[in-house]
Amino acid sequence: MISTNVTRLLASRRIPFEAFELPPHKLGAIEAAHYLGVEPHLVYKTIVILPPAGAKPLLVVVPADREVDLKAVAAVLHLKKVHLATQRQAEELTGLQTGGISPLALLQRGFRVLLDSAAEQHQQIHISGGQIGLNIRLPVKALIELTGARLAPISSTASEDPPITAD
Repeated sequence: MISTNVTRLLASRRIPFEAFELPPHKLGAIEAAHYLGVEPHLVYKTIVILPPAGAKPLLVVVPADREVDLKAVAAVLHLKKVHLATQRQAEELTGLQTGGISPLALLQRGFRVLLDSAAEQHQQIHISGGQIGLNIRLPVKALIELTGARLAPISSTASEDPPITAD
């Protein structure tokens, strides 16, 4: 059994979970889904979002096969605009490497968490375990309870290039 702060926390709270080891190099969420042999809509990625200056960054958790909808996130937060953190900003703000950012590893850091409402369709989802190479499958309800996550429709389908039309 893999033992980290996240797995010890889940075990101490008697939350059923399964930990999966991934390769030691950074995988994207879609790659992680393929490696785990699960559908990409069951693997969720954690994105650091920056509200206007002075406000605390937040964590947005969306399915691997979707993108964060920044306008939707801003609307949920009653803000005009929010921005994606750069990789460097995300790592500095969380103290975790991108590819290993997890709301479970940041419980004591005071981040607000927004979870895409698509998660409600599933009993369990996969999220990062707080370090590269660790993935956790746990009940959606447990994730919401532990993190205080707010559910909202905050993702959109991956953007595609517009069709080319002849004039």
